[in-house]
Amino acid sequence: MDWGMKNRLSRIFNQSNGKAVMLAIDHGYFQGPTTGLRNPRETISPLLHYCDSLFVTRGILRNCINPNTNTPIFLRVSGGPSVLGELSNEDITTSMKEALRLNAVGVGISIFVGEKNEDRTISNLGRLVNEAEDFGMPVLAITAVGKEMERDARYLGLACRIAAEIGAHIVKTYYCAEDFEKVVEGCPVPIVIAGGKKIPELDALHMSYNAISKGAAGVDMGRNIFQSENPVAMIQAIRAVVHENYTANEAFELFNRLKNMKDDTHAIEKITH
Repeated sequence: MDWGMKNRLSRIFNQSNGKAVMLAIDHGYFQGPTTGLRNPRETISPLLHYCDSLFVTRGILRNCINPNTNTPIFLRVSGGPSVLGELSNEDITTSMKEALRLNAVGVGISIFVGEKNEDRTISNLGRLVNEAEDFGMPVLAITAVGKEMERDARYLGLACRIAAEIGAHIVKTYYCAEDFEKVVEGCPVPIVIAGGKKIPELDALHMSYNAISKGAAGVDMGRNIFQSENPVAMIQAIRAVVHENYTANEAFELFNRLKNMKDDTHAIEKITH
């Protein structure tokens, strides 16, 4: 592994524990102005301090993120269909040259195992990895789940292993309550979990805690943070689970304390790389 690849990976994963809190705000690339991201700049700015990296499209990055930020940028580079169409009909939409121009630490692409266009999306991943390796750029493969697919360990394990076999350096997938540790064991690269649709804060903290306990290398969470009743408190509670070994109940107590504070900016020290 070249120095550039190692350096970028070291900025994604916290060096004290090898874990990561990624904030996913790329939803608009197929959902449009979804709840919580209608004004991306307003939503994202107070959260940047607390995430280890930001997963974002180039459009939102250029127009809504302060270029003075020290938060590493993970760039969404696939897309095509909207929520109204066939979601698996994705292609590569952003070039490696663009990712380098934007000083990204990594690039992310969705694959749709078991869906209509699985072969093309997996081939897209292969082409992206080939180009990324030339520039020392980590690739995150996102195991998107179609409308009819069951999110169980058998399916998630299949999708994650295929992503790793094709060359992804990190895989993002969903948590499953039964046998998630087998999904992790079958994937030779780090797994970060998706938050999925908004659920109650305590449930999201339990999901994060269970995933970390069963071997996940972190979370790449969006709606369960920016759609929370208090996003700043929620991302700090998630950080506490991932980086401070809080239980879900302890993190929920932290969340409740923080949401009632007028100024919670320094309520919990951000672990630096």
